[in-house]
Amino acid sequence: MVDGPPIDRRSLLGGGLALLGAGAAGCSIPAGLGSTRTRVRYWHFLGASDGIIMNGMVRAFGADNPGIAVEENVLAWGEPYYTKIAMAGAGGRSPDLATFHLARLSGIGAGRILDPIDTALLAENGLKAADFSPPIWERAHVGGELYAVPFDAHPMVQYYNTDLCERAGLLGPDGRLLPTNGPEELLAALRKAKAALGGRPPLVFDALGLGTVGPWRLWRSLYPQSGGTLLSEDGSRVTLDDAKALDALRLMPTLCEEGLCDPRTDYGASVAAFTNGQAAFLWNGDWETTGLKQRGTPFSMARFPSVFGKGSAQADCHAFVLPHQRERDPEVERATYRFIAHLVKNSADWAVAGHVPAYLPTLEQPDYLALHPQSEYRSVITEVALDPRAWFAGSASRLWLEFGQAFSPVISGAITAEQGLARARQALSRLMAAPNPFPAEER
Repeated sequence: MVDGPPIDRRSLLGGGLALLGAGAAGCSIPAGLGSTRTRVRYWHFLGASDGIIMNGMVRAFGADNPGIAVEENVLAWGEPYYTKIAMAGAGGRSPDLATFHLARLSGIGAGRILDPIDTALLAENGLKAADFSPPIWERAHVGGELYAVPFDAHPMVQYYNTDLCERAGLLGPDGRLLPTNGPEELLAALRKAKAALGGRPPLVFDALGLGTVGPWRLWRSLYPQSGGTLLSEDGSRVTLDDAKALDALRLMPTLCEEGLCDPRTDYGASVAAFTNGQAAFLWNGDWETTGLKQRGTPFSMARFPSVFGKGSAQADCHAFVLPHQRERDPEVERATYRFIAHLVKNSADWAVAGHVPAYLPTLEQPDYLALHPQSEYRSVITEVALDPRAWFAGSASRLWLEFGQAFSPVISGAITAEQGLARARQALSRLMAAPNPFPAEER
């Protein structure tokens, strides 16, 4: 619940630990009995630094809007969360608002599990289509109707150890990483970093492990750079380009063959190696920013390297959705839209955790530009490589797991790129043939 005297927004970003602890266990922070305030019930899956920052933003909204009480309920991330949303929406007994992964939107039953967004109420609160990243705004629609309000993108990025990269001669006069274009420039930079590390692999990323999705994230960043697609725009047919797919896949084991990366690292080991100064580069999502700062690692961040032409990077997006309700209370609905607008317009606060605001005006705000290294890769917001429109795609999805399992042994050299692609094609065929749990006729 939002309560208390007016509080400065920035002072809240490091607070809220006690409240987050209660929410992280699946508990809500309730409005007081007998309260005359309008109650907005809000579900999300945000934990760790994301959860702390969101809790601070909720409290700041309450300080500015004493007549509205936001009741947070923090649920487990991943498949359990979407199952709860689906069950609540199908029964029409949902929260007023929920955080959602945008790539999950196509398969969740828009119109049955989720209700459409009222663009008039968005406009009433100062939000319009032109203020959002065009590809992300477009993906917030299903069947031409808006079902989500984008909040951010969390793309694959390149973390780099500033001390090691300076020693390797990879920084420009401004102290930023010199960009590379094409595979040869990338390999040359990694070779210099390897020499500076005394022959140790300079690059780490999530390459293996139970349920690993790192190989998918890496391939999904490289493959779209050459214009490759996975499915048609409507998600009805496979459009995988073998030649482009293999170019991306072959680069992945090449890194290991030259000793430029270690194929034996899982997610935790890759982050630990970079944190402890044992690697010059980490390829990962932007969400490790806060932890690296807290642990004192000398680092900065840049966009994922441009290897095959474009500068795209795999990403998903956090967004706000309205789980289906049989009837919406008009007063609660207006309060909900006011809360959405507050979060979106103050997304410079949210960006502290590393995510790139989807609300374009934020990218020019002094508060956001002062964030380093978070603002260094903001230009990727219009070049994100989002998942295809399919019920089996999106964060924590079967697509990520199946492709991760197919590509992980390619990185280590256990199978060829051709064999890995064949496994991925087989997995994709199985997924395409499997029934959508929310078929179109039920939406």
